[in-house]
Amino acid sequence: MTNESIKPPTWFWVVAIIALVWNLLGVGAYLGQAYVSDDIFSQMEEAVQDLINQTPAWATAAFAIAVWCGALGSLLLVLRRKLAYMVLILSLMGILVQMFYNFFMSNSMEVYGPGGAIMPIFTIIVGIGLVLLAKKGKSVGWLR
Repeated sequence: MTNESIKPPTWFWVVAIIALVWNLLGVGAYLGQAYVSDDIFSQMEEAVQDLINQTPAWATAAFAIAVWCGALGSLLLVLRRKLAYMVLILSLMGILVQMFYNFFMSNSMEVYGPGGAIMPIFTIIVGIGLVLLAKKGKSVGWLR
């Protein structure tokens, strides 16, 4: 058995780099929400303030797991490491828990309206896609 791995196609690199940027934007969104200044918070609509204030710690933790594991998993994809698969599964689990809360346990749909579902659904699709990409990368030898 050789230590060589199979070179990934160009599209893999494009997707992995876009995934890393996407997840770094997610980290930025998380940090922006977690560390929002009182001045900015006071300028938000009251319904949005209430939504943020009523979010339980476990839902916020799921958000953190989703974005930090997503960023790490995407970096591991860029570095072609098999560990990306497990880390991206953790990210997807965080996404699913967070979105379950947003869709079924909070009034986020009332606050943001039907259009507020577009980004969460897209995020779920991206999370599933990244797990499938990492799984394929492992099985065909793109990841070491």
